Amino acid sequence: MLSDHPVAPILLSTDLAESRAFYHGVLGLDIVREDPERTVYRSGDSTLIIRQFSSRTKDQQTKMAWLVPDIRAAVSDLRARGVRIEEYDTPGLVTIDGVADMGHSWVAWFVDPHDNVLALAQGKN
Repeated sequence: MLSDHPVAPILLSTDLAESRAFYHGVLGLDIVREDPERTVYRSGDSTLIIRQFSSRTKDQQTKMAWLVPDIRAAVSDLRARGVRIEEYDTPGLVTIDGVADMGHSWVAWFVDPHDNVLALAQGKN
């Protein structure tokens, strides 16, 4: 049953105005609706909910990823918008110009103003 329905990730923010400046102003996501406790954005056929919360996240895991057809173009676009792409050089995870070869896909990471780790991913076919 659930496989027939879209999912909507929910990320936490301590400042919805700052998150709005990032998700709408920098990333260019359309706003579907806003209220004092959340902002809902549209990205493709999906929605993303940014919810007001009292503290920043401590979790360093990737919260969500945009599936893109050309990761290098997407990384370039984000950099042009002022987004810092993370670089890693650790055992098991190395990026070259911001992109890691994960075997099944290429992935690049960036962090929003409230420490939510986000990614771009391009599958290998």
